[in-house]
Amino acid sequence: MKLQPLIEVKNLKKYFEINNGIGKKKNVVKAIDDVSFTIFKGETYGLVGESGCGKSTTGRTLLKLIEATSGECIYNGKNILQMKNREMAEVRRDFQMVFQDPYSSLNPKKRIGQILEESLIIHKIGDKNSRTEMTLEILKKVGFQEEHYFRYPHEFSGGQRQRIGLARALILNPQLIICDEPVSALDVSIQSQVINLLQEVQKSFDLTYLFIAHDLSVVRHISDRIGVMYLGNIVEEAQTDELFERPLHPYTQALISAVPISHPKQAREKIKLKGEIPSPLNPPSGCVFHTRCPYATEICQSQKPDMRTFSSGRRVACHLVEE
Repeated sequence: MKLQPLIEVKNLKKYFEINNGIGKKKNVVKAIDDVSFTIFKGETYGLVGESGCGKSTTGRTLLKLIEATSGECIYNGKNILQMKNREMAEVRRDFQMVFQDPYSSLNPKKRIGQILEESLIIHKIGDKNSRTEMTLEILKKVGFQEEHYFRYPHEFSGGQRQRIGLARALILNPQLIICDEPVSALDVSIQSQVINLLQEVQKSFDLTYLFIAHDLSVVRHISDRIGVMYLGNIVEEAQTDELFERPLHPYTQALISAVPISHPKQAREKIKLKGEIPSPLNPPSGCVFHTRCPYATEICQSQKPDMRTFSSGRRVACHLVEE
């Protein structure tokens, strides 16, 4: 069965200008530099990489919480990055976000019921009674009782607050939820509960996820496909099992070698990368990874590799990788 694309991201760029003072030339931070990927309806697309690689900026740019420098995000045949506020308001019903910090994303002065109903009021959905019913129903879906409707955010634990954040995203019945490091601020025991809940509601609501994280163990558990980012670029993309069984890009190999092993008798050679991550203010010429790559050649230093698609559907941006 052919998968149906939900969104297609093409040549997405986000550059931030930094003012160095009056009369001085502005520097440019290339947070996202020509990123392209497709998310299919009903799947979970994982986006991984080290802190500062641009994965969270990518998610926020797709929602126009940050304006893109250039590029396209095609949804229902339209580029949402060029939409005006009125058009974008309609798309926001279909695109929701679960933020990393479950406390700062909730208004501490409002009760949980008010926080959830606010989305319905903004989008003019239902009357007062029906909005309350919808809110109570969605709270039940994420494991709460009726009395929790009247409580404030500070009365909940971190895991409970993240479930409230998920309820707020679900209440508009969206097509896509962008999960921006949704479990990184939680204890390990609570992480698994939230991940299981995400998978349960995905089936119930027929959801599609863009799951952003740096923890490869979590991403492996929840994702159907994974894109690996380095310094504002996607360097490899593959089905989850294929990526972990045979990573092709040297950066992906290093990332996977650092994942903790579950069994004490298992052995895996860790790949230690040399040097520091270059600054996005002054990214390397050619392949952005060549300064840390153990296999880099002259062409890697001078020429940026094209993203090539193999017959299996895997995509890799590396001069040295052959199908």
